[in-house]
Amino acid sequence: MKKELLIASALVGSMGLAGVAEAATASFSGNVRNGVSGSDLDDTTTGSHAASQQASLTFSVSETTDAGTKMSTGFNIMDENASDVGAGSASGLTLTFTDGSSLALIEAGNAATGRIAAVPGASGEQGISAIASSANAAPGAITWGSSSDNVGFTYTSAADALGVEGLTFGISAAVGDDGDATGSSTAESSYSVGATYVTTTGDTTVTIGGGFIQADDSNSTTVNDKADVMMVSATAVTGDLTIGVGYGSGSAVDAGAEEVDGASILTAGASYVSGDITFSVGMLDSEAKDGTAGSDGTNTDTLENISGSVDYAVASGVTATLGYTDVSAQDEGVSASGNSGSSWYIGANISF
Repeated sequence: MKKELLIASALVGSMGLAGVAEAATASFSGNVRNGVSGSDLDDTTTGSHAASQQASLTFSVSETTDAGTKMSTGFNIMDENASDVGAGSASGLTLTFTDGSSLALIEAGNAATGRIAAVPGASGEQGISAIASSANAAPGAITWGSSSDNVGFTYTSAADALGVEGLTFGISAAVGDDGDATGSSTAESSYSVGATYVTTTGDTTVTIGGGFIQADDSNSTTVNDKADVMMVSATAVTGDLTIGVGYGSGSAVDAGAEEVDGASILTAGASYVSGDITFSVGMLDSEAKDGTAGSDGTNTDTLENISGSVDYAVASGVTATLGYTDVSAQDEGVSASGNSGSSWYIGANISF
């Protein structure tokens, strides 16, 4: 449960600072996740296991002007996805207007990634580093090409945009000034467009979302743009059952200035809620061709992933999870046995 942190305005008055603006309203939230994860790689004869511990703590700050415009931002004390990296990292500034539209400034991200429909997938901390620990360039998500400089904006329309019931769209742009990288790659100028459409047919609610991202590369030796990708996904919810599918494709340059061509990714999943228990399954199938900076990608990498999980709501804010995944990866057409195999996880998450 979020805790409200309100600084008393009486303190300001007691210090003789009449006329000084009162403090904005802040709240915090986070989680602590503890468990055990294990893996059985194709290049080993014995399995391994280790403790899995993550935590996050985020503060959100907001205030509303007399004209009704809400201004909000925040910062991380701890980020579960990056250990201590990014601790204290501030968010950008978002203005939410009275008609429901919003304008995100600084670290605004990409409009396309914010408009896709969330395809169900397995929960838990199980997994094998099929991409991060190898030269495998196959995408791990349909948002894989998301890239932009922090100096930019994202405008998101209000609901029922352009007079179309269920439509919401977003437009973003950023102007980079990162110089000419030689052994790495960052985004220069970029832009993105995305849209989400929600409709109901009988007892089923269908959500369709997608868009594209185009970003120039700071490295003058590369052939590809930093990102030239598209993504689209759809979900259907009927009662306690949710199913979804997503697809992405395009070309890009990774952080190490490696060319990535002909990338495509298909993902699908389903979840079902039965009382306090949620069953989830998901799959991923992707490929891409990679090459050194300045040359077209010619070597094909692939990635396949099938996973499932069971979540049990033990109490308010407490969820126990059992998850499993099976990964198959190929690097340049050869099986990457050190990055393929099965993995499991059992643990609990406490959120507040």
